[in-house]
Amino acid sequence: MGRARRNRQSSTRAEKWLNYTRIFIGSAIVGISFNLFLLPNQIAPGGVSGISTIANYVFGFEPAFTLWALNIPIFLLGVLLLGGFRYGAKTLIGTLFVPLVVFLTRDWVVEVSDPLLGALFGGLGVGLGLGLVFLGNASTGGTDLLAQIVQKFTGLSAGICVGMIDGLVVITSAFVFHIEMALYALISLFVTTKTIDIVQMGIGYSKVAYIISSQEETVQKALFDSVDRGVTRLVGYGGYTNKERAVLMCVVNQNEVARLKQTVKRADPHAFIVLANASEVLGEGFKKS
Repeated sequence: MGRARRNRQSSTRAEKWLNYTRIFIGSAIVGISFNLFLLPNQIAPGGVSGISTIANYVFGFEPAFTLWALNIPIFLLGVLLLGGFRYGAKTLIGTLFVPLVVFLTRDWVVEVSDPLLGALFGGLGVGLGLGLVFLGNASTGGTDLLAQIVQKFTGLSAGICVGMIDGLVVITSAFVFHIEMALYALISLFVTTKTIDIVQMGIGYSKVAYIISSQEETVQKALFDSVDRGVTRLVGYGGYTNKERAVLMCVVNQNEVARLKQTVKRADPHAFIVLANASEVLGEGFKKS
């Protein structure tokens, strides 16, 4: 028992450091991609980074300072209004580190004068970085957190809230720059979204997880506490033993997949997990219609 406990503790520490590594590397990729491809081509694909691009063009503000000036208050507001942010310190790291990378790499130059290439590679880099941050069970704050605040007071879905905020930034960029720049921004936003999906193991926005475990009650409680998603107990029969056993079914968003796997493995290292794409999910916590 002592050795098993030490192994679990060692595994947990290794997992913790891996997550922090993902957050730092992912945040660095986001900041570098923004500086090399999006900012020079005046592409503002939504979010706080898009606002910083517009502010840099109109007022000459340093993008890193704009990111800090917006992200930090949004984070504090989220902690105040949401009663604590589930990503906690990890999200604070992403919130502070992305602007730092933007500041440190502000003089880096890549000769990409074609805005289409800037939109494609900028979206690819930002998506790759955010995907790694999500795998580390964190976020970079900004639009995602602001959307949660709006969701709380309006009752709208998180997807609609994010779309509204990003859409407002893109529309603003059309007036500040040119309608073509807004269209390039939409291309970049699309590439970012799809790249995040790929990094997060799949192209579907939601995943269905089927979990077979001899410790189903422990796993179920862990999912309730950590992932905050409903779990359905199905009845299955072992093909070899012909014995009845529970199968837990849980539907999660794509940015919750890594947390679900880690939670299940911590609760039962021998659990069997099957992940499948869910093309559309209707109901509480997902789309309403």
